Amino acid sequence: DNPVKGIERYQEEKRERWLDEHELSRFWGELERYPIHPAALALKILLLTGARKSEVLQATWDQFDLEKGVWTKPSHLTKQKKREHLPLSEQALKILIQIKKLNKNKSQYLFPNQKGEKSMRDIKSFWEKIIKEANLKNIRIHDLRHTHASHLVSSGLSLSIVGKLLGHT
Repeated sequence: DNPVKGIERYQEEKRERWLDEHELSRFWGELERYPIHPAALALKILLLTGARKSEVLQATWDQFDLEKGVWTKPSHLTKQKKREHLPLSEQALKILIQIKKLNKNKSQYLFPNQKGEKSMRDIKSFWEKIIKEANLKNIRIHDLRHTHASHLVSSGLSLSIVGKLLGHT
């Protein structure tokens, strides 16, 4: 028997939050203060690709073709459980090359844990520090995905193309 049977669901309001140009400038400026910090680099990749946090933190080098500029996300990491091919911007490629150079222990992960055996688990404490330093309010890590999408749309891409780039069905 279901104890909540018959109880109406609470209707949540969908969040539509992204960084405007001034907020984005402050945010990026704070990240620049930590040029080799793994969490700062992860946040840059999140913003530049529109990927989900779990996709970035669990990403492995074999998913990336830096020559062709493509990230092939395996189906087990995507929300839709389908393989996705994401073209990478020049700026994202530069950061990925930087991350590869910093990968001293030759881990398979872009963002390995301290031992290099597994992926980094979370970046929440660094996130909280950065948004405080950038004086940003009411913002979540997932809102970087919204920011990426809004900038693609404002640059002239259609909603259907942006949806495909974000892995929406």
